[in-house]
Amino acid sequence: MDAPRILIVEDDAELLRSNKRHLESQGYEVVGAESLASARRALVSLPPDLVLLDVQMPDGSGFDFCEEIRRRTSAPIVYLTCRGENEDVVRGLQLGGDDYIVKPFDLEVLSARVFAQLRRAGTGGAGVIELPPLRLDMKKGQAFLNGRAVPLAPKELQLLAFFATSPGKEHSAKELLEAVWGDEGDIATDTVKMHVSRIRKKLGLGEESPFEIRATRRRGYVFSRVLA
Repeated sequence: MDAPRILIVEDDAELLRSNKRHLESQGYEVVGAESLASARRALVSLPPDLVLLDVQMPDGSGFDFCEEIRRRTSAPIVYLTCRGENEDVVRGLQLGGDDYIVKPFDLEVLSARVFAQLRRAGTGGAGVIELPPLRLDMKKGQAFLNGRAVPLAPKELQLLAFFATSPGKEHSAKELLEAVWGDEGDIATDTVKMHVSRIRKKLGLGEESPFEIRATRRRGYVFSRVLA
């Protein structure tokens, strides 16, 4: 089954990038739109399974756009907005929204809300990431290497999933922090080093391993297949 597709409608480029990376690390396909105009195009060309919608957009109101989305699809709509007054929440839900998250929010809460809405819609959780012989089931929170279960902690699994969706690409520690930990306060870059070390140990990465995670001169990391 293909991974559920999420459309994020958000004009804050940094927040959009952070949310996108985090959800991609969970195994979702994510499409970003920084305006309602681009969101309209995405609704047609890349129909989403769920929409994360900001209310205050530069070219219109998310509340009005919610009604427009509802005329096109029954996909769940989750508001992500600074407007947390009761009247705004009530209005948003009455216009066709399914959930309402007030900024700032924890990325784990976002993941849980997204999963819950997709489950109710019958779409299911995130898809399975296949990079043989590595298999990551983001819905069940499980990792397998050569058919053997690997006991990864949630953050380790998310970090490995982010790596697995872009093998061979260098990622800075800051980029990895944004993708997996998001805005969870001041997280030290050594956190990435520690989690990479644990992943290497649990996967048994070494001379006989089909994968490697190497540190680069620019203090980044690259996850890649080892050529036979």
